[in-house]
Amino acid sequence: MRYQIPSPAYIAYHCKTLQATMSIEKDISQPKFRNEYQKGVINLIYTYNWLNEKMKALFDKEKITAQQFNILRILRGAGKPISTLQIRQRMLDKMSDTSRIVDRLIIKGLVKKTVCPDDKRLVDVSITEKGSKLLEKMDRYEPDMDAVFGNLTAAEAKTLNTLLDKIRNPHA
Repeated sequence: MRYQIPSPAYIAYHCKTLQATMSIEKDISQPKFRNEYQKGVINLIYTYNWLNEKMKALFDKEKITAQQFNILRILRGAGKPISTLQIRQRMLDKMSDTSRIVDRLIIKGLVKKTVCPDDKRLVDVSITEKGSKLLEKMDRYEPDMDAVFGNLTAAEAKTLNTLLDKIRNPHA
């Protein structure tokens, strides 16, 4: 069997067809935007919410929230006890009430607090064995998490990351 390269007209037609069936315009029933910047902002917000729903389904399986998962990953990555201030600085959601989330993780037995040896006024937080085992269990969901971007090639995912970084750091 011989493979024939599709013509540019064929590719253009099918790209337009794909865009017509899967686009922000169709998803939110808004045929027109003020400009591409407005469309980009709305598309990012819509995609953020879509992505949150996908991830929430995975977190719900283990009865934790995205913020709790984030703190557990931060603690595992730190490899040692760290303060709630250090956790807050590393959080994906900077508006999270870190102390309240840590308290909920303590109730679940996933983290523990200890008095900081350097400053008795502070407490350090560390992941427990139960918390580590939960993350190990959740590691099996990594392919599902990666699959959220399954429509992108590795090069497209890299470009997306570069563009998102550029949006947040316009002077970089």
